[in-house]
Amino acid sequence: MIDNKDGPPAEPKASGYSWYVLSVLVIVYILNFIDRQIVAILAVDIKRDLNLTDGDMGFLMGAAFAVFYALFGIPLGRLADNWNRVKLLSIGLALWSTMTALSGFARNQLTLSLARMGVGIGEATASPTAYSLISDYFPKKQRATALAIYSSGLYLGGGVSLFIGAKVVQAWNDAHPGGGPLGLVGWQAAFLVVGIPGILLALWVASLREPIRGAMDGVASPSSPNPFADFFADLSTIIPPFTLIGAAKRGPVALAINLAFAASVSAFAWLMIGLTGNVPQWVAVAIGYYAVFSWASTLRSKDPATFKLIWQTPAFICTTLGYGMVSLAAYGLAAWSPPYAETVLGLPKASLAFWLGASGAASGFLGVIIGGRTADWLRARNPAGRVLVIMFGVVAPIVPIWIGYTTESVPLFYTMNFLAGMFGAAALGAAAATTQDLVLPRMRGTATASFFLGTTLVGLCFGPYMVGQISDLAGTVVDGKPVGDLRTGILSLIGVAPIAVALLLYAYRAVPKAEATLNERAGE
Repeated sequence: MIDNKDGPPAEPKASGYSWYVLSVLVIVYILNFIDRQIVAILAVDIKRDLNLTDGDMGFLMGAAFAVFYALFGIPLGRLADNWNRVKLLSIGLALWSTMTALSGFARNQLTLSLARMGVGIGEATASPTAYSLISDYFPKKQRATALAIYSSGLYLGGGVSLFIGAKVVQAWNDAHPGGGPLGLVGWQAAFLVVGIPGILLALWVASLREPIRGAMDGVASPSSPNPFADFFADLSTIIPPFTLIGAAKRGPVALAINLAFAASVSAFAWLMIGLTGNVPQWVAVAIGYYAVFSWASTLRSKDPATFKLIWQTPAFICTTLGYGMVSLAAYGLAAWSPPYAETVLGLPKASLAFWLGASGAASGFLGVIIGGRTADWLRARNPAGRVLVIMFGVVAPIVPIWIGYTTESVPLFYTMNFLAGMFGAAALGAAAATTQDLVLPRMRGTATASFFLGTTLVGLCFGPYMVGQISDLAGTVVDGKPVGDLRTGILSLIGVAPIAVALLLYAYRAVPKAEATLNERAGE
């Protein structure tokens, strides 16, 4: 804060360098979502060349990334609070870009899965570091605008990824119909084209100045003297097998409970593998849910008040799971709409990539903005008003999904896909704000982590996989190869709506009381 001898302290202002840093972070976030979403436009080619099923592709587009992104987000988020954020973001960007490029050398499902896991770990550094940097480069009065500009990279990256992927595949296969240098085909070249620039961008990010933590708010906050000790302590709470160490430190009973839960999820995974034949999906699910249990158990021991307001508050759990069903449908559509348009409607890859990419960016942006404003308007008139917007995000996409994925009309397909995306996106701000209202201010970071664990491990982990698995089950075999029924797979997303509505109806009734009794229930 700058002192002013003639009056009160002058309000801090964002400098030109602040806006420069923001522009770099937006580029990073755009690349983040390009690398994350590009698999969707490459799915048909990958499936054919690696001899995969739709269920296998659902795993690659969902759980392979989601589980590791969600789990590493917690310890890496803490590291962003305690260490140099510019260095952490540079390392994370270099890691996920390298793993994206290495995806281009994948020759089977295993190597591509490992690369996607690496992308998830690297990308877990992005938003924690970026949010923290933006908060120290922009004063409170400009922070929401700066964060909104940063968040635009989500929609831009998701849309651009389809366009870039389609163009590279077409150009490469036209130039090298039998495979190019090193035997690489179009989809492999696409991974290299979007991955390599990120490694160079990491050097640019490394040149940014690390701001003084908290200075923009007038309260400088020094970093932890032992950032990596805290980081590894966090690893022991959520990343197997370190979780066993964390449980053992809490005593033999805690260790026994932890092992019992591990055995339970392992048995569940074994059962589901037997039913579906998909080993990597259910191993990843078991790891993810065991890790969340371990983290929640540690939270219960170290911070019982926070545990009570999150994990023992049905309103919080139902809101998170209800929105998780919205994100399940959204991720399922985002992953499978390009393969559907290509294989079922017979649309050219370049054309569908342009229309789906542009409409996806526009619908997501409009949905989030309109939904957020509507949720705040309803909240001012009804303590549970925001939950109504989440319900809208569940119910409103049903008709567009049904019409869009049963019609043979291409314009109608694009229009309905746009509406489904916009209606679903409307729920995000309402759900996030509702969960923030249900905890005390000091708990908001943990509440955010819990919310995104829920939405990622429910939505992204199961949405793409559910569509692919049902497509396989409803499909047929042609010339000895399985041919999925993507129409049935995508329409099955509608089936989660009743579950979501039931959860949100309970949340609608429970939220006002839960919010009114925060201090009493927390014991603070």
